Amino acid sequence: MVTGAAQGIGRRIATALGEKGYALVLSDLREPDETMQELHGLGAPAVPVCGDISRETQTKQVASRAHSVFGRVDVLVNNAGISLISPVEDTRPDQWRRVLDVNLTAPFLLCRELGPIMLQQGQGSIINIASVAGLLGVADRAAYNASKHGLVGLTRTLAAEWGGRGVRCNAVCPGWAKTEMDAADQKGGTYTDADITSRIPMGRFAAPDDVAQAVVFLADPSLSGFVNGATLSVDGGWYADGSWESLRLRHR
Repeated sequence: MVTGAAQGIGRRIATALGEKGYALVLSDLREPDETMQELHGLGAPAVPVCGDISRETQTKQVASRAHSVFGRVDVLVNNAGISLISPVEDTRPDQWRRVLDVNLTAPFLLCRELGPIMLQQGQGSIINIASVAGLLGVADRAAYNASKHGLVGLTRTLAAEWGGRGVRCNAVCPGWAKTEMDAADQKGGTYTDADITSRIPMGRFAAPDDVAQAVVFLADPSLSGFVNGATLSVDGGWYADGSWESLRLRHR
């Protein structure tokens, strides 16, 4: 099951898993028509399930549908997320709550619903899509940063609780990726491409496929069967590099 599968990183995660032979349940607020078309072209079984997974009643329905269609759940990818660029003093409580509801509460709810199925199977992989902003502080993004830090904490806790019963939980922490979310955020004029690429040792944005291939690795127990509780940075070295900008650029 992949959440936020209609576009961007979630869409590429879904198709990358489809290429590896997985059957997919695609969750999003809107119909993931383009993703479904790609998966049908690959011959991968796929079922769309629309709904707001930050609401407990809808999460139960989505999880029930995922299990009833295929009879088991081997991989859960909590990818759906929203951003908010706002200084703390200008961030309204309702904005704060909405970001945390989508980015943190929804993954918790899905883990709570689908985790017991995996535990009964004795096998499963949960992959939470966090962010470099879940490892560092980034100004004007208090709600987003807090949600992604919380998602890393949830990942480690589930790894500790469920790893001994065959269910692994890991987080992928992408850097900035060229997606619809980035385009929407940049419209506000708060940052440019150069602001991002100058911060990354590899000098480019993440591509959705960079993140998707990390997910494929963590999903497959034959490749990552002893990887549990990890935060896998897919950020071109952002988190690793404490250099000041002139020093970083000198080594390009």
